[in-house]
Amino acid sequence: MKNTSRTIPGIEVTVSRVVHFEAGDKLPNGRPHAFVYFITVHNGSGERITLLGRKWIVFAEGGRREVIEGDKIVGKTPRLSPGESFSYNSFHTTSGDARAEGSFHGVDDSGGPVHVCIPPFEMHVPRANLA
Repeated sequence: MKNTSRTIPGIEVTVSRVVHFEAGDKLPNGRPHAFVYFITVHNGSGERITLLGRKWIVFAEGGRREVIEGDKIVGKTPRLSPGESFSYNSFHTTSGDARAEGSFHGVDDSGGPVHVCIPPFEMHVPRANLA
């Protein structure tokens, strides 16, 4: 029998800020815009979880979609007991305006798979920065 992932009521993700970052020629070719995002995962449930990785889907202008998956979250595997939070910031690079959404995946204390949805957020290039 397959052990399917579940969401746990009370675990919430908030995106508090999204900031357009000027990085000049340090960004990948064709992706001149970096957006730094600030995220907090709060465990308002009665269960302890460990977050092991993440999956992002970035929807760019023109219908382009990029899926980004990986182990850990900024190099960490946060273990959140009830009432605890984990905050971090990271970034996405884009060719223009975009929208990002995704999820974290991990395990509960019994080793059962869990996931936590990341709410969608918009990344808009300031009009003065459009080339």
